[in-house]
Amino acid sequence: MSAEVEEALGYGFNDPHLLRAALTHRSYTSEDPAARDYERLEFLGDAVLQLAVTEHIYAGYPDMPEGQMAKLRAAVVSEEVLAEVAVRIGVGSHLRVGKGEEVTGGREKTSILADVVEALLGAVYLDAGYSVAAETTLRHVGEEIDQRAHAPGVQDFKTRLQEVLAKKGSKPEYRVSDEGPDHDKVFHAEVLVDGRLIGAGSGGSKKAAEQAAAETALRRVG
Repeated sequence: MSAEVEEALGYGFNDPHLLRAALTHRSYTSEDPAARDYERLEFLGDAVLQLAVTEHIYAGYPDMPEGQMAKLRAAVVSEEVLAEVAVRIGVGSHLRVGKGEEVTGGREKTSILADVVEALLGAVYLDAGYSVAAETTLRHVGEEIDQRAHAPGVQDFKTRLQEVLAKKGSKPEYRVSDEGPDHDKVFHAEVLVDGRLIGAGSGGSKKAAEQAAAETALRRVG
């Protein structure tokens, strides 16, 4: 059992008890009180997953505004994506579940499969530390991050607007103003093409305001 999961996961455990716990659903412990379920490992693995994905987005997409970073991360750490990872790893057939959960198809439940992936990451963290756990995380969701980062609505709005306008032989010009005290300024941006206003937006920084303006402009120019 362990060898197949370890090979698919890309990590061999020093402590096999961690892997066994990561593959044990709570329903199984009612039939075997000595067994340890994955819920605490899942809690830990969720934090590992969030940080590893956040670091990858932050380092890999330096021009992506905070709001889009948050949306991208949420999309990648979703239950749906994690369940797909679980299917690729093939954890379903290796889960230890109680008889009741077996009857109701627990091995194929999206929620359980997603939880197990987080538990496995938590187990890797305890077994080998954060760097190895992060590497394992990105081995399975790194491509998903990069694919979604370049999907419409996720990538940098200013860059996309510039690309769209370049095809029309134009380029955007930004005008930014601000108001409020230094510790709580609000920035307002306008984007113009040949002196014509095509978008406006506001934000807590100059960059955020320009991104908001570019987003509205993109809706107008297609």
